[in-house]
Amino acid sequence: MSLPKMNRRARFLVLRGGAIGDFILTLPAIHALRERWPDAVIELVGYPHIANLALEAGLVDRVESLDRAGMAKFFTPTPTFTEEQGDYIRSFDVVISYLHDPGGFVQDNLRAAGAKQVIYGSPIVEAGHATDHLLKPLEVLAIYAAGAFPRLVLRPESAEAGLRWLADRGIESEALAIHPGSGSPKKNWPVDRFVDLAHALAARGRSPFFIIGEADDAAGRAILDRAPGVPVLSGASLSEVAAVLSHCVRYVGNDSGITHLAAALGIQVVAIFGNSDADRWGPRGPNVRLLRAPGGDLAALSLDQVLEALEKT
Repeated sequence: MSLPKMNRRARFLVLRGGAIGDFILTLPAIHALRERWPDAVIELVGYPHIANLALEAGLVDRVESLDRAGMAKFFTPTPTFTEEQGDYIRSFDVVISYLHDPGGFVQDNLRAAGAKQVIYGSPIVEAGHATDHLLKPLEVLAIYAAGAFPRLVLRPESAEAGLRWLADRGIESEALAIHPGSGSPKKNWPVDRFVDLAHALAARGRSPFFIIGEADDAAGRAILDRAPGVPVLSGASLSEVAAVLSHCVRYVGNDSGITHLAAALGIQVVAIFGNSDADRWGPRGPNVRLLRAPGGDLAALSLDQVLEALEKT
């Protein structure tokens, strides 16, 4: 089923929760909508600190929080909608939901609220790469984009702050970002190796710096102790991290959302994987190199192997 021809701008509503990597892997679907209907209004309901990336890249026109009180109703068996909520849902030609909805409550409630067409894409990926899985539901709109990869091009005004951050730290060329964390310690290459990597890269004329997130406290302490001369980007929003990454030449990191972000920005990426399913959840793109630890044992991956992978990207 394709979208009917209209005398006005088509309107799409996309519902997407999940972590950073989950959202990044959904970008090809949003991009496909924008390419197919460049003049359409596309609104995104998600977690603003993540979803605003699509807004800053011009892929969507508006972002609304998934945590707002009105959205909670769609997860209940017998919701009651206000007239305003019904008007909002009815204003869209197509609602695309990537929310976990095993009981079908969200889909049924969207239709009950007046949605003209509801497309459901399960966020649970059982086979194939996640990006292809998330694109598959759009085939009902005659969109076929298997093999696509996430692309994120920030507006110049959004990226400018990143350039200033690097310049303020004396990094004017060969910027190389290192992210030693992830959502789970089990996914992390030993932090001491990341420190040794930064020293080795600096000795080769690169300009390494570390990205430390809220969940990377242990890594952050080790880096401050052992690599006091290497700049550290910490306490930054995801949009600020994206702005800095957009000016980097290379990136190396674990299986993490920041690694997916770097890949989507198009820079040269080395993604370190242990036991995680890289074939299903790995970052995808022409500049991505997946580096799998021998036998899935991250401790068995040597410094030389990572350096070699970086030189080949």
